[in-house]
Amino acid sequence: MSPYRVSALRLGGHREFRVSSGKILRPTGVLDTYWRFACERQEVFHKRVCGLPPPWTNDTILRSYRFTNVYRASDRVSQYLIRRVIYEGDQSEEEIFFRTLLFKLFNRIETWELLQDRFGPISWRTFDVNRYDGVLKRSLRGGGKLYSAAYIMPCPPFGARRKHTNHLILINQMMKDRLPFRVASARSMSHVYQLLRSYPSLGEFLAYQFAIDLNYSAIMNFSEMDFVVAGPGARSGIRKVFSDTAGLREEDVIRAVAELADQEFARLGLVFRSLWGRRLQLIDCQNLFCEVDKYARVAHPEVLSAGRTRIKQRFSAGRPSAPQWYPPKWRLYPSHSEKEKRGRDGFSSP
Repeated sequence: MSPYRVSALRLGGHREFRVSSGKILRPTGVLDTYWRFACERQEVFHKRVCGLPPPWTNDTILRSYRFTNVYRASDRVSQYLIRRVIYEGDQSEEEIFFRTLLFKLFNRIETWELLQDRFGPISWRTFDVNRYDGVLKRSLRGGGKLYSAAYIMPCPPFGARRKHTNHLILINQMMKDRLPFRVASARSMSHVYQLLRSYPSLGEFLAYQFAIDLNYSAIMNFSEMDFVVAGPGARSGIRKVFSDTAGLREEDVIRAVAELADQEFARLGLVFRSLWGRRLQLIDCQNLFCEVDKYARVAHPEVLSAGRTRIKQRFSAGRPSAPQWYPPKWRLYPSHSEKEKRGRDGFSSP
């Protein structure tokens, strides 16, 4: 049982939530959308994994625009990171850290595979800033892209002309500082976050994301319910979901929502198909706020928040879903029975 308690209240005909500190959260109508979105987007995930043909939902917004998965670890790049980067190759603390951070600094599968094609298995033992820099420069000159557009990667201030060169210098510095061993001996995810945060260009959001990525590996084993940092999109989503947060930190709001999940799904009559028994974690609820911020631009145009007013990325049913593979320590066993492949009518709640 979590020591962080949240109780639902009904005052003057309005639903409110009291957290253990005594403060009151006052939701807007977008809170119901938060849970319905989570349920329906996860249903789309399960249908894709089972190999069912599109369309996977009657929700016109989900059919028209691109949204990340409900569980962060289920997204395509996270799946590649877990299976092909973290758990392939030398499993020493040093090598796992190096591969994970090198991949995440670019966060682009094509960049990782470009380096693999040139150097073979990626390893700290054979890493050379100048050689890697040369390969990436040639790719740029040929019109290649090095970075994912998922989030902005600030340039570390090491004085090199190209951003990617500065990132190679950054990871080289981390390794020379023996950061992998300091991370492996950290007392908490918050401690890992602080270690990463101490390096130039790694702000709050990136340091937290990288801590989550490293926690997929065997060098860390902290609960994803231990610590969270709200990103810019999540903060905007929180402002749409709650009209009043009583001065609570965004991280405390995320924790409150995570604690409410089961009772909120039940209140709305939703059957949420989890990740094979894994409940929504803080990182997932944080991501959901970001995605609902986008979803609400179309579903609730009357609920304004500082920022964008439309969704940029359109959805197209492209590549088939790859087999799911999660950190072995999670003990998840994806199962796709014939019943699931035929679909499960009645589970969707657009």
